[in-house]
Amino acid sequence: YARVWIPDPEEVWKSAELLKDYKPGDKVLQLRLEEGKDLEYCLDPKTKELPPLRNPDILVGENDLTALSYLHEPAVLHNLKVRFIDSKLIYTYCGIVLVAINPYEQLPIYGEDIINAYSGQNMGDMDPHIFAVAEEAYKQMARDERNQSIIVSGESGAGKTVSAKYAMRYFATVSGSASEANVEEKVLASNPIMESIGNAKTTRNDNSSRFGKYIEIGFDKRYRIIGANMRTYLLEKSRVVFQAEEERNYHIFYQLCASAALPEFKTLRLGNADYFHYTKQGGSPVIDGVDDAKEMVNTRQACTLLGISDSYQMGIFRILAGILHLGNVEFASRDSDSCTIPPKHDPLTIFCDLMGVEYEEMAHWLCHRKLATATETYIKPISKLHAINARDALAKHIYANLFNWIVDHVNKALHSTIKQHSFIGVLDIYGFETFEINSFEQFCINYANEKLQQQFNMHVFKLEQEEYMKEQIPWTLIDFYDNQPCINLIEAKMGILDLLDEECKMPKGSDDTWAQKLYNTHLNKCALFEKPRLSNKAFIIKHFADKVEYQCEGFLEKNKDTVYEEQIKVLKSSKFKLLPELFQDEEKVLSPTSATPSGRVPLSRTAVKPAKARPGQTSKEHKKTVGHQFRNSLHLLMETLNATTPHYVRCIKPNDFKFPFTFDEKRAVQQLRACGVLETIRISAAGFPSRWTYQEFFSRYRVLMKQRDVLGDRKQTCKNVLEKLILDKDKYQFGKTKIFFRAGQVAYLEKIRADKLRAACIRIQKTIRGWLMRKKYMRMRKAAITIQRYVRGYQARCYAKFLRRTRAAITIQKFHRMYVVRKRYQCMRDATIALQALLRGYMARNKYQMMLREHKSIIIQKHVRGWLARVHYRRTLKAIVYLQCCYRRMMAKRELKKLKIEARSVERYKKLHIGLENKIMQLQRKIDEQVKLRESVCKSFIFFKAMEKKLVEETKQLELDLNDERLRYQNLLNEFSRLEERYDDLKDEMNLMMPVVNYQNQVTFLCAFLFPSLCPFFTHSSASFCCGSGILLDFVLFFLKQEPSEKKAPLDMSLFLKLQKRVTELEQEKQSLQDELDRKEEQALRAKAKYESLKRQELESENKKLKNELNELQKALTETRSPEVTAPGAPAYRVLLDQLTSVSEELEVRKEEVLILRSQLVSQKECNVLNMSFHHHHVSLLYFLNTFLGRQSPQDYHMLNEDGELWLVYEGLKQANRLLESQLQSQKKSHENELESLRGEIQSLKEENNRQQQLLAQNLQLPPEARIEASLQHEITRLTNENLDLMEQLEKQDKTVRKLKKQLKVFAKKIGELEVGQMENISPGQIIDEPIRPVNIPRKEKDFQGMLEYKKEDEQKLVKNLILELKPRGVAVNLIPGLPAYILFMCVRHADYLNDDQKVRSLLTSTINGIKKVLKKRGDDFETVSFWLSNTCRFLHCLKQYSGEEGFMKHNTPRQNEHCLTNFDLAEYRQVLSDLAIQIYQQLVRVLENILQPMIVSGMLEHETIQGVSGVKPTGLRKRTSSIADEGTYTLDSIIRQLNSFHSVMCQHGMDPELIKQVVKQMFYIIGAVTLNNLLLRKDMCSWSKGMQIRYNVSQLEEWLRDKNLMNSGAKETLEPLIQAAQLLQVKKKTDEDAEAICSMCNALTTAQIVKVLNLYTPVNEFEERVLVSFIRTIQLRLRDRKDSPQLLMDAKHIFPVTFPFNPSSLALETIQIPASLGLGFISRV
Repeated sequence: YARVWIPDPEEVWKSAELLKDYKPGDKVLQLRLEEGKDLEYCLDPKTKELPPLRNPDILVGENDLTALSYLHEPAVLHNLKVRFIDSKLIYTYCGIVLVAINPYEQLPIYGEDIINAYSGQNMGDMDPHIFAVAEEAYKQMARDERNQSIIVSGESGAGKTVSAKYAMRYFATVSGSASEANVEEKVLASNPIMESIGNAKTTRNDNSSRFGKYIEIGFDKRYRIIGANMRTYLLEKSRVVFQAEEERNYHIFYQLCASAALPEFKTLRLGNADYFHYTKQGGSPVIDGVDDAKEMVNTRQACTLLGISDSYQMGIFRILAGILHLGNVEFASRDSDSCTIPPKHDPLTIFCDLMGVEYEEMAHWLCHRKLATATETYIKPISKLHAINARDALAKHIYANLFNWIVDHVNKALHSTIKQHSFIGVLDIYGFETFEINSFEQFCINYANEKLQQQFNMHVFKLEQEEYMKEQIPWTLIDFYDNQPCINLIEAKMGILDLLDEECKMPKGSDDTWAQKLYNTHLNKCALFEKPRLSNKAFIIKHFADKVEYQCEGFLEKNKDTVYEEQIKVLKSSKFKLLPELFQDEEKVLSPTSATPSGRVPLSRTAVKPAKARPGQTSKEHKKTVGHQFRNSLHLLMETLNATTPHYVRCIKPNDFKFPFTFDEKRAVQQLRACGVLETIRISAAGFPSRWTYQEFFSRYRVLMKQRDVLGDRKQTCKNVLEKLILDKDKYQFGKTKIFFRAGQVAYLEKIRADKLRAACIRIQKTIRGWLMRKKYMRMRKAAITIQRYVRGYQARCYAKFLRRTRAAITIQKFHRMYVVRKRYQCMRDATIALQALLRGYMARNKYQMMLREHKSIIIQKHVRGWLARVHYRRTLKAIVYLQCCYRRMMAKRELKKLKIEARSVERYKKLHIGLENKIMQLQRKIDEQVKLRESVCKSFIFFKAMEKKLVEETKQLELDLNDERLRYQNLLNEFSRLEERYDDLKDEMNLMMPVVNYQNQVTFLCAFLFPSLCPFFTHSSASFCCGSGILLDFVLFFLKQEPSEKKAPLDMSLFLKLQKRVTELEQEKQSLQDELDRKEEQALRAKAKYESLKRQELESENKKLKNELNELQKALTETRSPEVTAPGAPAYRVLLDQLTSVSEELEVRKEEVLILRSQLVSQKECNVLNMSFHHHHVSLLYFLNTFLGRQSPQDYHMLNEDGELWLVYEGLKQANRLLESQLQSQKKSHENELESLRGEIQSLKEENNRQQQLLAQNLQLPPEARIEASLQHEITRLTNENLDLMEQLEKQDKTVRKLKKQLKVFAKKIGELEVGQMENISPGQIIDEPIRPVNIPRKEKDFQGMLEYKKEDEQKLVKNLILELKPRGVAVNLIPGLPAYILFMCVRHADYLNDDQKVRSLLTSTINGIKKVLKKRGDDFETVSFWLSNTCRFLHCLKQYSGEEGFMKHNTPRQNEHCLTNFDLAEYRQVLSDLAIQIYQQLVRVLENILQPMIVSGMLEHETIQGVSGVKPTGLRKRTSSIADEGTYTLDSIIRQLNSFHSVMCQHGMDPELIKQVVKQMFYIIGAVTLNNLLLRKDMCSWSKGMQIRYNVSQLEEWLRDKNLMNSGAKETLEPLIQAAQLLQVKKKTDEDAEAICSMCNALTTAQIVKVLNLYTPVNEFEERVLVSFIRTIQLRLRDRKDSPQLLMDAKHIFPVTFPFNPSSLALETIQIPASLGLGFISRV
């Protein structure tokens, strides 16, 4: 169901959705609000007007309100709220009006980068901005040659002053000034002055402008600022003497009080702002965040900049301080009709001192007034109340005159002596006002707004009419609100102002009588005039915005604005110069404030440009009322505006509490009604508000067409489709270029389109969901089958388990039952056995007991009987023993007596000593054995001692032998040295005596003579000798190294027999090696033949492949779509075929050469292998001889060296060996060089082959036109290279010719000498008879040294021909790159060679100045700048390469090192050239930027590279640039073609590759920065589909980098912010995970840029979702710790630092030829 808007007392309008379709006749609508509440909405029974319909969500948030399909108040209010609250966008277009909502927050959208971004752009191409309006005005001024004006209006606090200030800043930044006086700075400097004296704090605004102003900014013919002029209107003078609660007086008073402590302000005797009556009434002397002292400094600086001297500044401050002191003057009442001032009243005294007037006079006239009648004049005292009013009136009058004087001086400072060609006016004026109590000020303000609204309505109506007529659509008069009746009510004859002026002239006129006259004149006669019900002193006027009730009280007094003349005369008589100056013109010219309301001051044009008044008008002009003057000045303003093209800015105040980004719907809609925005909407909605071009309509609604409906003619296609879609033909009209729709039709088309897309989506969803469900069903079925399989298996396993358990149970039962039965049986058996055992045991025990008793009885009997026998035996034995003892005792006593007698005899002792002697003998034997053992040990010790002595002696003997050996060795060394000396002497004698004979025969003869026994060894063939010379040499050397002996021992003949045998073996081995060598050569030949056959097969296969490719290429060329280009007879076809033929022929030749070289390499390697094997055998033979002969004693060989003949043999063999070694080394070196050269040639041929194949592949991939261009370019390059090769060959031939000429000269000279000798022998007569032939004297030539000589006077001609008049294109195509740089350096070399410092300095200075002059003259030509950047760098490299410094000479050839500078160090000039190169590089970047700038936005953003991805959304009045590629539209291909052009030009000019990379990086940075900046300033570009387009375009640029091998230049990295912005448009933006992904992904974007893109993100289709505000808050919260720049836009003017890496040239200076086309015939090669 449809969605509608219904009125709401709180939110003004609420959104609701129909629950039931409306049928005609229904009185109630069933609605549901957004919060889910159901509602019955009753229709108005009289009008039966339905609630307004709501626009589709896709149209909400548009830049232009006229793009809305349904144009009405709720749609406008909702669109503004969404943009302001959700997207943080404060600017919105409404047709020709820019609606600006005050954010009450500083936004980073007014920087110079934003100004640069809007400069030169169409107004509809960028997001709404005050800069866009200013750019449109500036552009129309230059294009239409018509003055412009920008009208800024709105309530106090809506941001009018700020908007006007930014508009002026834009003009000052974009245009610049035409003089050196920096007029734009002065224009901007006027703002602080005017704000300080004309702005004040109110309850609604901290910096509210209390006057209107119109500033005309003048421009010259080149549209540069030359000056400005300011007109002011309605200064609020009453604020000087009165401020409401929470308000302040003008800022200047508080700035003075804050600066009172300054020394220069001491004389003003100022104090705190709370001290003065005029500054303390509001009770709020301080503004949060504002430093009045600092603002005072800014004000004084601005005054100084505008030419107001310090003395005048102090005069102004003196008058302002006097006004403050005047407000503190107090009056004392004497009675009801008179008053007085206390004597010596301090405030009045200070006032008089500051003003330079008499105290008594001022005190008198403050309390009295002069009345003049027809006959007499008298002085009358006034009451205290009248005195206070008179004091306040005087203060207001002084301030108003001072204000006008300052404005006049500001205008003088901004006045220009240059003739003004055009101007742009900026009108900053108050908007419609309505308060609880409205007086004369509000009446004048609303009168001015009525006039402005009328002008606005007429302009809008005129634009609509022009649009309809241009599109040839029938124009029917659209009913629009004309407020002329309201204006007539105010200003016409007998209008409100006329009646007010008439009442002011009446002697007893009052506000009451004036009110009655108003009632009598207009009540019930004018529908716009009403009378309040409960008041007779008020009236109501129906303005265009609202009804306003005005209170009549005070109208007359404010209209008269009386000031006592006596007080003015006192001030005019002041000694203070500035004060009378304020009033000096009052009698000559109408003073703008002479009779103004106590509210604000009108200032006419004459106030700014004083002119002499005509005689007779002074008194009348002086008596004009404020209303009359205001009406006149307003007429002048309207004439000025009507003579210009107006641009409108309507400022809206979103809330009354100055809360940032808070939207009060009631206040907003009130201001929208008042400022005319809704009137613009109403006028647009009355006709055909929605307008589409045919192409845009086709692109957007192509989805509604069928294939058969699409015709070649887009216009006819759109007509046919619309007739089917919209049946009512009155709902649309077809223009020349556009389709016009009535209100609501675009929404209807969008609904049809959305339904069609929704149906398609549903079909796609249905198919996909069906596919997904089938996939899901198949997965579920498969899963079910799997589950069933497992369940059935489980069940089967369970059943098997059950069977097993049952069987096991039976088995268990069986065994259990068996066990129970067995257990029972066992138990019974055990019991039976137990009973039997017990019974048997009982019986056995009984029997046993009986047997035991019997046995024990026997034992007892036995023991008793034995005991009795033993007792009897013991008694008997005891008696016997006792008898024996007695007997033995008696015998022992007898023996003892005998022993005592014997003991006294000798034998007794001898018997005793017999045992001791035996023991002694045993001990003696042991001692003897030990003695023997000791003796054996001592003998061993003595033996070892002797052995030790013997070893010591032997050691000494060995040491002596060693010393003898050393001595003998030294003698041998001495003898050897003696023999060497003898050898040298013999060598000298031999050189003198011996003739030159064959070396081989000499050595053989000498060896045979000296060693006859070795003849078989020495009589080899010649080849054997050559091969074995090394062996023979080593053999002889061995003998020479032996020590000569004093005694010549006879030589052992067996040694020679062994040697002869060994030589025979060596010859056999040599023969085997020779056979092996022959065999290896045969194998090499076979391998070579096999290798050549394989190569031949490979080449044949490659040849076939190339022929096939050639045939395919010819076939492709034949089958192409453009026969005129690729026809067999076409030039491109012939060129390409010729190129392919030449490439294939060259490839064949190269491959044959490679084949030959490879075969030579193989044979060379095999020879090297054989030589190495032979060398190995040679070394082994030498080793055998040395080891074999080393076994012989020195005496055997000493006889061979008799008389020193062996030394001769040694010397000869040594020379032969050296000769052979030198030949071997030279041959080896030549082979290695040849091998290296062949390898290099093979490598170059491979590279050439690869390059040719790459070129061929690239040519095949290119389109036909590019293919022809590439082939021509390749042919030019090839011819250039061939030209250089031929030049080098020519140079070599020249050298050969010169050498031959020299030889010819020598021969000619010799012949001449011979002829002279013959002539001397001839007689004089013969000489006379012969004819004389002419003699040709050849010129002596010399090699060129790489220098160019010129005369000093030809220096300017050299610079002119080589720099100033040189055409880069001819040089780049026909000559070697950098030729001018080489020529200049060769000239510098010659000057250095001459040691002429003046010439060097002059040439370098002229060169640098010449390059600067060329770049200044043709600095916008890319080829010129690129050419001279390349040549400057080459000149700089030449100065480094030939400077003689080691660091720069590493890569030089020896010849190049000879060309180094010898006399001067040009390091300082190198630095100057480096600086010049940096300047040229920066100029090159600027040229690039100027060329690319118009292409970037169109090609990267607007053009749809992938057609059909993004649909065109409905646009408003300001149409955007079409994304469809027309003839004049730039596309991505245009950018790539331009990049190709830049790259090819730089390559042709021979620019260093590193420098080309830096230029490309800078180009890509410019592309990325400009694209991203425009993306950040265009809401319509921030969509998912546009992100895809950008990523595709970036990929194309990367592909270009890849093709040019520039991926490592850093250019791709400069596009990273743009890539991340495109990714940000495409990623999901819902959950916290998405936020985390965005934060990690967008590391090259700043927080401000990320948030801006998310705020600007706009769905193109209904299926896309907007970014929630909560998601943006999440992003901001996650990025709060990121430290990055707060700047929104990238600096597109940024230039990366450039470096010039040293790049030496391999070109030899002496080979450079100077072409005649350069016109340098006056210089010569040296």
